[in-house]
Amino acid sequence: MHIDITAKNLDLTGSLDTYIRQKLGSLDKFIERYEELGALELKATIERATAHHHKGEVFRAAADLILPKKNLHAEETHEDAHAAIDAVRDKLHHEIEKYRTEH
Repeated sequence: MHIDITAKNLDLTGSLDTYIRQKLGSLDKFIERYEELGALELKATIERATAHHHKGEVFRAAADLILPKKNLHAEETHEDAHAAIDAVRDKLHHEIEKYRTEH
């Protein structure tokens, strides 16, 4: 699975890049059987959201997992970037499980 990471309104540090790749890359074991049907791609975005109604920093993490015949999407906001990434990973895992029961 190819992972493409985009950062908006913040610097993507090496440690954050590694954390995203480890967390979201761990989903590979749940979808590896679909790789023979076509290339799998995960597009992740981490951004510092505008703090319109929030005090302090708010991070938004989003991920699009492109599978054969289906695109899965998850997003989450949190005060901690790592927690937002963890929540997105959990949501994507849930979406993958739903996809696996359909196919």
